[in-house]
Amino acid sequence: MNPTLRSFRDFFVSLQLTVVLLILSLVLVFVATLDQVNLGIWAVQEKYFRSFAVLWQVPGSNVALPVFPGGYFIGGLLLINLIAAHIYRFKFTWKKSGIQLAHAGIIILLLGELFTGLWQQESFMRMDERETKQYSESFQDNELVFIDHSNPDYNEVVSLPEALVADQKSVQHPRLPFQVNVRTYFPNSNLQMRNQAPAMGGAQATAGIGAQIALLPLPMTYKQNERNIPGALVEIVTPEGNLGVWLASQMLTAPQTFTAGGKTWEIAFRQKRYYKPFTLTLLKFSHDKYPGTEIPKNFSSRVRLRSDDGNEDREVLIFMNNPLRHGGYTFYQAGFDNNDTTTILQVVRNPSWLLPYISCVMMFAGLTIQFGISFAGFIRKRSAQQAATATQS
Repeated sequence: MNPTLRSFRDFFVSLQLTVVLLILSLVLVFVATLDQVNLGIWAVQEKYFRSFAVLWQVPGSNVALPVFPGGYFIGGLLLINLIAAHIYRFKFTWKKSGIQLAHAGIIILLLGELFTGLWQQESFMRMDERETKQYSESFQDNELVFIDHSNPDYNEVVSLPEALVADQKSVQHPRLPFQVNVRTYFPNSNLQMRNQAPAMGGAQATAGIGAQIALLPLPMTYKQNERNIPGALVEIVTPEGNLGVWLASQMLTAPQTFTAGGKTWEIAFRQKRYYKPFTLTLLKFSHDKYPGTEIPKNFSSRVRLRSDDGNEDREVLIFMNNPLRHGGYTFYQAGFDNNDTTTILQVVRNPSWLLPYISCVMMFAGLTIQFGISFAGFIRKRSAQQAATATQS
């Protein structure tokens, strides 16, 4: 083999690389745990574990420098290291079958974490009693939407991701009869009446209710019980002319509409929605307490599940540690509001949820088998030594 290729192979199969990667993993987990106080769990996951490099923002600038390997980088190298070691260093024998099985479990565990980071979708569904919903909403992601209400049977929605809005560029979507020019974007913002706000420079809304409201930037928040509320000033340009600059914010409760292409469109900035092929109706939310106290005993939501194809129509009781699983989604009882008349369900979709369980079973079985093989060998050796001693006597 070519010396260069041999050195390349030896690097990836070396035990030293395994040890270094494990140490880097420990450091990464330790630093991320400390930084969770400042950033919160969502931001920590994205910054440290679901990235190839941990970036450090240079104070007073938009420059970000890589200062430490991220979770994807460390996990990817560790995965390559384990697979390469299996191919080049370990030969399958029955005496080593337990080790092989345990290592295969570790590989599946790493793949499970990778697939979870790529595919897992977490959202929530907030429903009042007797309300029916077909969608859940993202905890963190947002979207700028344009809604066509002209069809009496359904609404046509064109969604622009928040990342596209943050670029503050012009967008001409093929389903929109107008051009969208993002003039201003704030990842976290507040609204204030213009006559009460300080003098504002730059672009301001000129159409809709936003013409009376000032959009003010706020510092980003990373607290677990808080969320950023983005806001944007969006210019709408049609072939017939300019329709003005519109304010888009989740804090606006009244709908804003305009006419373009012979249709009436609504503009809104909202939490990203994930639509389901079924509906849930909240029949009753229960907040049970221990008799004579205000100590919570149980939270539960009785819902009616109806699929779009009409094949399923049933009632389900969701309570702590007893989620609803349907269509690849899991609905957990997460909270409540409005004097026990509103339920909040956490909705999780994770196609790779079984992999960690399979991995743990494989590692347990592998270690058990390896211990059994070693123990049986020890017993045979001990018996042979006792037999030899008895013969000599």
